[in-house]
Amino acid sequence: MNIGQESFLSDLPIGWSYDRFKDVASLRSERTNDASELEDYLELEDIESGTGRILNRRNTMEVISDVTRFYCGDVLFGKLRPYLAKFYEAEFDGKCTGEILAFKPERIANRFLFYCFASPWFIGRCNMLAYGAKMPRVNWPTQLAQFNLPLPPLPEQQRIAAYLDASCGAIDAAMVAKRRQIDTLDAFRKTTIHNAITKGLNSAIARRASNVGWFGDIPKHWRCEHLKRFTTRIQTGMTPPTDTPDYYLDGTIPWFSPGSYNGDIELCEPRKLINELARIEGKLRIFPAGTVFLIGIGATIGKVGLVPAEASCNQQIIGIVCGHRMQSRYLTYQFKIYEEVIPGIASATTLPIFDQVKTGYLPTLQPPIEEQKSICAFLDTKLAESKQIVAGIETQIATLAAYRKSLIHECVTGQRRISEEDIKKVKVHG
Repeated sequence: MNIGQESFLSDLPIGWSYDRFKDVASLRSERTNDASELEDYLELEDIESGTGRILNRRNTMEVISDVTRFYCGDVLFGKLRPYLAKFYEAEFDGKCTGEILAFKPERIANRFLFYCFASPWFIGRCNMLAYGAKMPRVNWPTQLAQFNLPLPPLPEQQRIAAYLDASCGAIDAAMVAKRRQIDTLDAFRKTTIHNAITKGLNSAIARRASNVGWFGDIPKHWRCEHLKRFTTRIQTGMTPPTDTPDYYLDGTIPWFSPGSYNGDIELCEPRKLINELARIEGKLRIFPAGTVFLIGIGATIGKVGLVPAEASCNQQIIGIVCGHRMQSRYLTYQFKIYEEVIPGIASATTLPIFDQVKTGYLPTLQPPIEEQKSICAFLDTKLAESKQIVAGIETQIATLAAYRKSLIHECVTGQRRISEEDIKKVKVHG
């Protein structure tokens, strides 16, 4: 079987043919090292995965290697990590990194070639042939060039492209609308947490000024003091020396890092399990169940989570152990407010830092303990409801994305035939 051959090619509609990629389009080979302030240059990260949209345009003032020229109407494809599905039909004359291949369509409509690149069979074929473990890529002369592409008559290629433009546009709009719903729910979640944590559940109760900007007025009978007054321990974690492999073999102690955070209240996915030997030899700091883990350094500074069982963490994380007057779950919810505050008040260095001393001086609300429990129960219920709704919306988005891929595949392989009437219908309903 030819390297580009796919099973569907033997079942193409009457009137369709197929040919090798290299015989229907030519690879642009013009290179330049001219630096320019024009924003006409594309890197791989400037192309959105799977949609064919560009996210950004940049100049070549700081690009030190040669770049490839492309021209309006060319179709671009990212050869590096092809599973990311980076493709784009150029709407301007420009330049791109060598990891992007630019093609001049010759015996194929440019927009039809664009949708061939978007088709799951094309991406799947690239993934199967890609070489290189860490940075897989496909090459042109021995792989892509030999792919057989379906070739409907040119007018039908143009109809298919027009139909997919309208259909995918409608699907994309629906997906954007659903992502906005998730954003709205996230904003509602934050507001719900803030109101419950700072105002309590009784709206009729007397209030007073907290004198803390992000808390505002609070119930009159609540305390607002430094965090250290409500805790028994505020301490960073440790990373056992990696040159002692025994610390990392057959581990049983959960060890968390910033990569463990996913926005939930509880942290349930440790990055590693550390061997008991590290505890015995003093190379690990253990925190009890119910410790609040706060990220104090790096890009995710301020993120917070609660560990439901005994655990450890690395030195980027501050463990906060509550005293008897503070519910750790209530404190975790309260620190969800601080997730947006701490990045703005951290040390102004290249890598933002918020150490354990500063953490101890954070203004902290302390309602009576039973009230803390009631607030947590209320928030647990509300957030579970919100999470369930978000999961449903994400399922809908995934279904739309899968339908989009399927539709493209059916159209470019001839499994679904497109007429002018189909185009009119999708434009009307879209």
